[in-house]
Amino acid sequence: MSGDYPEYKFISIDTPGEWLLRVTLNRPEKRNALSNELRGELFDALERADRDPSVRAMIIRGAGKCFSAGYDLASDTRQNLPYHTSGGDGFWPRHVVDGAFKICDLAKPVIAQVHGFCLAGGSELAAACDLVCIADSAQVGYPPVRSISPPDNQFFPWVIGMRRAMMLMLTGDAIDGHQAVEFGFANLVFPEADLEEGTLDLARRVAKIPADLQQINKRSVHRQMDAMGMRAGIRAGTEMQALATHSATTQAYIQELMKGVTGALSKRDEQFGDYRTSKPDTE
Repeated sequence: MSGDYPEYKFISIDTPGEWLLRVTLNRPEKRNALSNELRGELFDALERADRDPSVRAMIIRGAGKCFSAGYDLASDTRQNLPYHTSGGDGFWPRHVVDGAFKICDLAKPVIAQVHGFCLAGGSELAAACDLVCIADSAQVGYPPVRSISPPDNQFFPWVIGMRRAMMLMLTGDAIDGHQAVEFGFANLVFPEADLEEGTLDLARRVAKIPADLQQINKRSVHRQMDAMGMRAGIRAGTEMQALATHSATTQAYIQELMKGVTGALSKRDEQFGDYRTSKPDTE
């Protein structure tokens, strides 16, 4: 690395090969919950790498048992924001979408390396990346639709299509790595033991192309999606998320969360028998 990178508390960075920078979400004891402090460090590292002439491609992965189980519901999301978003109703989904577009608009490709849980905000982070490599045993889903709201970042219809998005949005169920590739959420699937090397192999191939040309290659795809209305649709989705928070169901669930996050999440999923309720050791 030739750039100036500080010491981070909630992420770690390394260079696993020439032209590559890897960011590891490093809160394994919290399933890499995306607190604002962690998100601030993540965006800082990505933006520094985007300016670093020794970097052509970036990888995001999670430490421990999973990529990320979502946003840190035990923290105050109004504090320590990594960047400014205008306030008012719908502030949080608009803030999340602003961050997703920041990743889209980086000049250099970003690759998500996904294993274990990739849920809620974790799935939004992976979806914002340019490429996704996934373990066959991973679980990708948006369980908050069962109790609180649709996604902050309405990427599912754009990435996997209407029928598949409808299935996930109306059940909160998860898909595994093979389904994630079949659906179009991910590019490549590997046994978990091979995921790191498979991701690095793809990153090495991406990094063979000089950055001045690669940024145009990346932007050319995003501009086509923009022309089809992706950003307008995703921004419109933030209003749906905001509207959902005024429902009686959401207001009641917020009260459950205030009593204890773990208990509220378990109560949400127990009738479905998945996520933290599927096995005694998943919590």
